[in-house]
Amino acid sequence: MRRFFMKIVWLALLSLGAQAQALAPLGTIPTLDVPRYMGTWYEIAKYPAWFQRRCVSSTSAQYSVLEAGRVQVVNRCKMANGEWNEAVGVARQIGGATSPQLKVRFAPEWLAFIPMVWGDYWVIAIDPQYQWSIVSEPSRQYLWVLSRTPSLPRATYEQLLQQLATLGFDLNKIETSTP
Repeated sequence: MRRFFMKIVWLALLSLGAQAQALAPLGTIPTLDVPRYMGTWYEIAKYPAWFQRRCVSSTSAQYSVLEAGRVQVVNRCKMANGEWNEAVGVARQIGGATSPQLKVRFAPEWLAFIPMVWGDYWVIAIDPQYQWSIVSEPSRQYLWVLSRTPSLPRATYEQLLQQLATLGFDLNKIETSTP
């Protein structure tokens, strides 16, 4: 019996490894116009994340340019008790002035020297008019579909889901957000 169980575990691990190897590395958009990206973005859908577990509706992010090419990030959401939860952070581009790869930190400034407090924020798809965007990171563990408005037309959302499936995202993990 134990031998049978070990074979099952071994096959499951091999299967997971093959699936992970089958995914191509996640790419980004070619360039990001950071000033154009600034402003309010509403969360349309996401992979559930531990740091958003108290959010029940009205999730948004406000981006504004700071000095030295940094970006202030203010994430807000409404909690079940009706109160607002807010997290203020800072982002910085990795690479040149049009790089779609950013690092974001919500830890205090005095911890900024620790690499682990910075998380990847990659813009992997964006509307040419900057009306929606998709954000993730290299491991595909986190995912956000964002829009300049609290909702997207159904056809647009369905197209984005198809694009996400093509990029190797598990559509069963996506959770739609409540405006």
